[in-house]
Amino acid sequence: MAVTHMPSIAYLSTATPSGHEEGPSTNFYYDDNEPCRKTDVKEIAAKLLPPLYSLVFIFGFLGNLLVVLTLINCKKLKSMSDIYLLNLAISDLLFLLTLPFWAHYAADEWVLGDAMCKLFTGLYHIGYFGGIFFIILLTIDRYLAIVHAVFALKARTVTFGVVTSIVTWVVVILASLPGIIFTKSYEEDFRFFCGPHFPVGWKNFHTVMRSILGLVLPLLVMTICYSGILKTLLRSRNEKKRTKAVRLIFIIMIMYFLFWTPYNLVLLLNTFQEFFELSNCSSTKQLDQAMQVTETLGMTHCCINPIIYAFVGEKFRRYLSGFFRKHIAKNLCKQCPIFYRDTADRASSTYTPSTGEQDVSAGL
Repeated sequence: MAVTHMPSIAYLSTATPSGHEEGPSTNFYYDDNEPCRKTDVKEIAAKLLPPLYSLVFIFGFLGNLLVVLTLINCKKLKSMSDIYLLNLAISDLLFLLTLPFWAHYAADEWVLGDAMCKLFTGLYHIGYFGGIFFIILLTIDRYLAIVHAVFALKARTVTFGVVTSIVTWVVVILASLPGIIFTKSYEEDFRFFCGPHFPVGWKNFHTVMRSILGLVLPLLVMTICYSGILKTLLRSRNEKKRTKAVRLIFIIMIMYFLFWTPYNLVLLLNTFQEFFELSNCSSTKQLDQAMQVTETLGMTHCCINPIIYAFVGEKFRRYLSGFFRKHIAKNLCKQCPIFYRDTADRASSTYTPSTGEQDVSAGL
């Protein structure tokens, strides 16, 4: 008898809108008509995911909020890099806003109805694709600034950054639509679930699209851009300064691959189980566990970018220190004159024609 599929989110209650199966069912039936029960996977998810999602939400939300406030109040969004970094932080914040609801769903059941199921699934996908596309734009921005420096002086403007960001958000929403349309809330065995119900064709299309946009496209852009950047740096007399300007974006891109590649690979295996001969009970259990672990790993990526800025971006630490002194510490200690010094405005900066903007490690 053929396998009866179901959304992994519905059965496991892993509370992530990533299941790519069609139609609800509490059991999988195989050729011997024996049910494949996976209650152990669900129980593990119910215990581990809520506290983990809560920690990711707290640290990720605070970190990305600080990035947004620092870029707006201290950097004043003076370059195209700043615009892209701001949008990257906003993408992470949209993604993070869904985590408290997935945490509750993992521990219990979906209680918010169909409209909110689609809304939070939409924010999940929009945040995910937005993060990918703005990392790609930051990589292209570095490539133009270093490899085509003369052209970059005219092209890399704040206005162009705003226009390309608007276009990018439109593309992000279009890429997210299948995940929104084919997600719904439903009741089964006296419990409510929120999960995707893709027809077979759409399920395969969505997985392939996500793999192309989440793996192939970023890898292609990174290979082309950093190959050109490396050749330019090797010919440059000012190699050290230019390397510093590239380092931040390169690390952001590498960390994205480290956190999200395992999930995208497992997603391919899970979607095309029969092709890879993984449609037996033990294999599907292992795939469910792998989906659970790798997607959770990917979701923690929202916390990583602010940490990278803090450790790699020297200017970001200065701006953050100035923001803390001006807006937080000064209000906490109004009688302390030291906090009235706006160190952010005094941070040194060097305009370099080679990058077309202040040499601040791509804005931070």
